[in-house]
Amino acid sequence: MSNWRDIYNSKLTTFDEAVALIKDNDRVWMSPASATPIQLIEALQKRALAKEINGVHLVSGQMLVPFEFLKSAEHRPHLTYDTMFFGILERKLAKFGNISINSCQFSQLANALEDCRINVCMCDVSEPDEEGYMSLGPMGVCITPKALEMSDVILVQVNRNQPRVKGRSSKIHVSEVTAITEGDHVLPEFPSPEPSELDQKIASLILPEIPDGSTVQIGLGGLSNAIGYGLKSKRGLSIHAEMLTECIMHLYEAGAITGKIEAALGLGSNKFAYWLGEHAEFAPFWEINDPRNVQHYDSLISVNQCLMADLTGQVCSESVGHQQVSGIGGQIDFVQGASWSKGGKSFLCMASTTEVNGKPTSNIMLNLPAGEVVTTPRAMVMYIVTEYGIANLRNKSIPDRVRAMIGIAHPDFRGELTQQAVKAGLIAR
Repeated sequence: MSNWRDIYNSKLTTFDEAVALIKDNDRVWMSPASATPIQLIEALQKRALAKEINGVHLVSGQMLVPFEFLKSAEHRPHLTYDTMFFGILERKLAKFGNISINSCQFSQLANALEDCRINVCMCDVSEPDEEGYMSLGPMGVCITPKALEMSDVILVQVNRNQPRVKGRSSKIHVSEVTAITEGDHVLPEFPSPEPSELDQKIASLILPEIPDGSTVQIGLGGLSNAIGYGLKSKRGLSIHAEMLTECIMHLYEAGAITGKIEAALGLGSNKFAYWLGEHAEFAPFWEINDPRNVQHYDSLISVNQCLMADLTGQVCSESVGHQQVSGIGGQIDFVQGASWSKGGKSFLCMASTTEVNGKPTSNIMLNLPAGEVVTTPRAMVMYIVTEYGIANLRNKSIPDRVRAMIGIAHPDFRGELTQQAVKAGLIAR
């Protein structure tokens, strides 16, 4: 549109005037992580503190900014927060009681937003390009396009530090928004965790299972980095993942990745965010994570972390007892998609033990403890990995599953697990 600058200027307003468009009981989507419109949210929480709004619900995930309304019960009747993915910062702030958790499969998030009845969208965007399109950035494409489609009110914060990214759902035109604000800020960063010695040991078992020419999905954390950086000697790799982290940039620069890099989001440093704008293509979760799409990639290798498993292969990846510590994310999506892929493999990885009250406890057990969530059903599981080996559970009988799981448990617990399995009738004496 040749007159997009006139449209832009006609919609340009202050943060306070923009959030005045939000009414009582509105359901507001906020772009997550590095796409959070920080000054807009601060203006909204100022209205909440002044008791100018009631019953407004923010919905997002993987929060990286510790907003004051999350740390004070004073805000609760006026502004609350629902998270679609329970991240590290949200775990720290959950004790204040202003965070509700919705553990939802990433492939189902479009449906989840509809169930949330989103009617307002707030997002951090890039400066307009020569045609008047503003980019949603490397964190904004994963869910925001659905919120834009649903919303009656769309508020954007133009941030000159927000990179432009590629993808058909990655941008919005100035003519499509309700109000435009301007506020530059450095993108909130997600530190890349260093792999531990245990991470390196587990990675050493998985890396030989990933052939040249594979399409790879790895998650977030030290283990994912150990695997990611460990792939630098491979060749002909492609990436199809819900999430891209810093190791992808290094694999590309090392010549390991020569195929497409596509994902729903990218999480890391500002340097990485700008690199993603040049080298990756983004699409929403319901496209990237849909197992029916994932299956079309031959040799799709999926690597994710879990917390514990029972002897038959039921996997918990998101809770300790009744306490939620993470979310489902895309684990089930990629486990299923990899199982349908020609030559595909999915690996669910964990330490063999956890220290509880100063005492080692096996993460492989006869039964999952009370309250533990079954994130991935045993019928979907292909490989479970600890530092002691890889258990192949795909289409195996229950006795074969149990023996394989005992074989990757910490040696100090194998005898006890065997006795428990015999007593429960899972294996013969």
